Amino acid sequence: MSPRPAQSVAREESVLPVPRPAASGLAQAIAAEAADLQGPARAAALARRSEAPVRDVLLAHGIGAPEAVLAAEARRWGTAVVDLLDRPPDARLVAEYDPAALLMAGCVPWRRVAGVTVYACARPEGFARFVAGTPAGTGHMMLASEAQVASAVEGIAGPRLVERAETLADARYSARTISAARSAPVLGAALAALLAWGLVHASSLLAALSLWAVATLVMAPALRALAAATHLRPRRPEPLPAPTRLPVVSMMVPLLREQAIAEHLLRRLRRVDYPRELLDIVLVVEAEDRVTRDTLARLDLPPFVRVVTVPPGAVRTKPRALNYALPHCRGSIVGIWDAEDMPAPDQVRQVVRRFAARGPDVACLQGRLDYYNAGHNAVSRLFTIEYAAWFGIFLPGIERLGLPVPLGGTTLFLRREAIEAVGGWDAHNVTEDADLGLRLARRGYRTEIVDTVTLEEANSRPWPWIKQRSRWLKGYALTWAVHMRDPLALWRDLGPRGFVGVQAIFLATISQFALAPLMWFFLAASFGMPHPLAGLLPPSGLVVLGALFLASQAIDWGVAAWAVSGPRHRRLIPWVPLLMPYYWMATIAMWKALWEVAVSPFYWDKTEHGAYGGPVPPTVTPPPGRRAPPR
Repeated sequence: MSPRPAQSVAREESVLPVPRPAASGLAQAIAAEAADLQGPARAAALARRSEAPVRDVLLAHGIGAPEAVLAAEARRWGTAVVDLLDRPPDARLVAEYDPAALLMAGCVPWRRVAGVTVYACARPEGFARFVAGTPAGTGHMMLASEAQVASAVEGIAGPRLVERAETLADARYSARTISAARSAPVLGAALAALLAWGLVHASSLLAALSLWAVATLVMAPALRALAAATHLRPRRPEPLPAPTRLPVVSMMVPLLREQAIAEHLLRRLRRVDYPRELLDIVLVVEAEDRVTRDTLARLDLPPFVRVVTVPPGAVRTKPRALNYALPHCRGSIVGIWDAEDMPAPDQVRQVVRRFAARGPDVACLQGRLDYYNAGHNAVSRLFTIEYAAWFGIFLPGIERLGLPVPLGGTTLFLRREAIEAVGGWDAHNVTEDADLGLRLARRGYRTEIVDTVTLEEANSRPWPWIKQRSRWLKGYALTWAVHMRDPLALWRDLGPRGFVGVQAIFLATISQFALAPLMWFFLAASFGMPHPLAGLLPPSGLVVLGALFLASQAIDWGVAAWAVSGPRHRRLIPWVPLLMPYYWMATIAMWKALWEVAVSPFYWDKTEHGAYGGPVPPTVTPPPGRRAPPR
């Protein structure tokens, strides 16, 4: 149906100043139509203790139908409801606005009548602030549902929202300027130079590579040992009082081909212990992913769960999807869970308390990951050991050292103003989490590790493990390359300690996995096996290098054994020495990653969930996790 003429609109809706709410509250307006008077009164009381308006409380608790709530709110504000499906906005008006700002405000310009812009809004309590930032500084408000406002903005400004999602990160700190056309010749030239060097003087090339392998072998374990020692230092007890007003928390859950796990995911999300009117869960689905979209369409989604569909674009990555969904989020705190995650029920409350007790410089809280299929096979056991050391010891240690924290992609919570200040996620970085941690640190923000556990599924098959790890290592390589474009700027932003930390975390990791075979040869030579450098080094030199390699492994084994010494994973301690052959797969993954940097730097190698034998039963309760030393 075509829109009515402006004259007709003007006769039906008066052009008024910004409406103000009537003296009677929305809950009372609903109560006039509802038989149960206790529900609306309780909703009003809940709203006074939180950031949520009464409308959201009513909808979250099923007090009144959505249409009745919208009509009552319109009467409260002295305005009318417009059906945007029947009478869509003027596309020419929408083109004058930033579509992301419209989504964040829950408003869309609808008509221009007698020189005054009429807006359709889903969040009237924020309309005065929104309209004050427009060029005219005033306008008339009508009401529409949140879903209709978002659909109208996306339908008209979809291409601009897609472009924004792909270019939100500053180009100086984005991998989008790296392409196969540019990186392949560079890597090809480097490989050709190495081959030429090897043909002319193989022993000197081997000696140079071995020297670099030894240097990074010292750097990486030294950082792990320092982080572990720092984590051992006790902290003073720190009570975290509950905030007087609870904030809205938006949790984004990116989904891709999740037919097997979607229903289990919803069951787990229902277990989250946080007021429903303040919990805004956004399921982020690719438009081309008909499997997941059809699966979700068959499910009965609770009121606090919404679906945001991401249109196709130049790349299809998780960070691009997160950037697209961010303007849809209502919360002042924005978090991420993965499809297979089972967060601790009190996780959101813990995060809210920690943020309330910290200043705005603490922009990010990283939770811990553990695995519910740890005992499935050898790969899942070793994966669990590795992550217990990473999230339980290494990350808390480097946080206390004041180094940039390479974030994990899930159980991640951010202050909204901080993620917007740094330009969201880099849509072209396949390890967007580690890159984000570095960009936050460069802007002066801090990340803390919060002692809350999310259970997920450990990758338990060798080839899928290699594919997943190659994506992570490719992202590490891209992150290091992007931020080292201007080493002096990185030094200024992070200081000497932070700069060295970046080399130890990113460059040493890449180098260690790529050059690990050289160190295995040194270990074999120390036991009498022939070695190409035997003529360049005294016999004792090869023994020393082999011992150095074993010492680095001993550090890793000690940290890993400590990490799994708690009651939940104590049975995994005998498996710790097998971390050495386990990491052979990482060397394969590293060379696969370097190949992909040259030919397909933005390719996202999807990890399939539910592959170990089915999703975890939703009745399983996450463990409290191994506690840090007394604080």
